[in-house]
Amino acid sequence: MAKHVISIKRVYDGYKRGDGFRILVDRLWPRGESKEKAHIDLWLKEIAPSTELRKWFGHDPKKWADFKKKYHAELKDKNDLIKQIIDEAKKRHVTLVYGAKDEEHNQAVALLEYLNK
Repeated sequence: MAKHVISIKRVYDGYKRGDGFRILVDRLWPRGESKEKAHIDLWLKEIAPSTELRKWFGHDPKKWADFKKKYHAELKDKNDLIKQIIDEAKKRHVTLVYGAKDEEHNQAVALLEYLNK
């Protein structure tokens, strides 16, 4: 089994060839970002936190630990999507792309942590 390399990056930080296969992990398309500029290979809306969870969290760092627990619980029901990311990562570098301003407290960080378990 090949070692998979998965990284995360803000969509607004721009595309680099080294990003490999770029997967947008937001439920909503990033505001002000064109499809061409974003260089998204796959938009996995369904892997994003539920609308209810996203609105509850509101990128509040004080809710981060609870958000991660709740989001990881949601991910347990998304094995097919998790497998899709891991299968892609067996073939090439994968970058999970997100739009949030907070680079430490967002669903891509929580998702990468989940994938690394």
